[in-house]
Amino acid sequence: MIIDAHQHFWRISRGDYSWMNDSVAEIRRDILPADLAPLTEAAGVGGTILVQAAPTTDETLFMLGLAEETPLVKGVVGWIDLEGDVDAQLERIAHPALRGIRPMLQDIEETEWVLRPAVLDGLRKLAAAGLRMDALITPRHLPVIDRLAREIPDLPLVIDHCAKPVFDGTDPGGDWRQGMTALAAHGQIACKLSGLANEYGPGWSADTLRPVFEHVVGTFGTGRVMWGSDWPVLELAGDYAGWLAAAQTLAEPLSGPERTALFGGAAARFYGLGA
Repeated sequence: MIIDAHQHFWRISRGDYSWMNDSVAEIRRDILPADLAPLTEAAGVGGTILVQAAPTTDETLFMLGLAEETPLVKGVVGWIDLEGDVDAQLERIAHPALRGIRPMLQDIEETEWVLRPAVLDGLRKLAAAGLRMDALITPRHLPVIDRLAREIPDLPLVIDHCAKPVFDGTDPGGDWRQGMTALAAHGQIACKLSGLANEYGPGWSADTLRPVFEHVVGTFGTGRVMWGSDWPVLELAGDYAGWLAAAQTLAEPLSGPERTALFGGAAARFYGLGA
């Protein structure tokens, strides 16, 4: 079964999607399970991980409600205020479908915010509760996540969108490569092959993204790299079938078991979908 390790839903009237301005007008509409169903059915995708798109526990509850009525959704990555009362928030959103939490680090000006003592305490409580952290980061955060992994070695971490490498007409820079290699040395860290079409922009293809693919697979191994669509954000740069086809083209040199891991097994293990 193919698992899409990263997708979103939203209902605009909920009112907490502060990032949804005119720059994303093409996807500024209600997007719900019925919109994704024909795409996943056509692609042979049998399960997804639904990821937060707003920094509120109310949105997390909204997603958990969708998961209850949507068999396709196998797990939810929500949000809590890691500097607040973490125990009370985790109690409020406790649910069998909850698999992790995603602080929106890319939107926080303070690069080392996640290393604040209060935040580290909150993340230790996540780890103790059997939850994971999705790291929504850019290359400036790579050394920070390296330090985070050393601080809390029992917290499973997954890097969203390959840490958003910069495509400027050349191969992604040495700082990104070195940073990702350092993160791959931590067995608790995985990486999502997602979001790259949006980062590259017009003209993206399997060939243009191959250097990133080869580096993350070469460092993390297919057992810790998981394909995700980042749909519907993907629609700003491409389409569901096209991105899956590009990822499958990139994966052609891999063995059968390696492809199985990339397109499902790694996500199932990381998020504990068999538990």
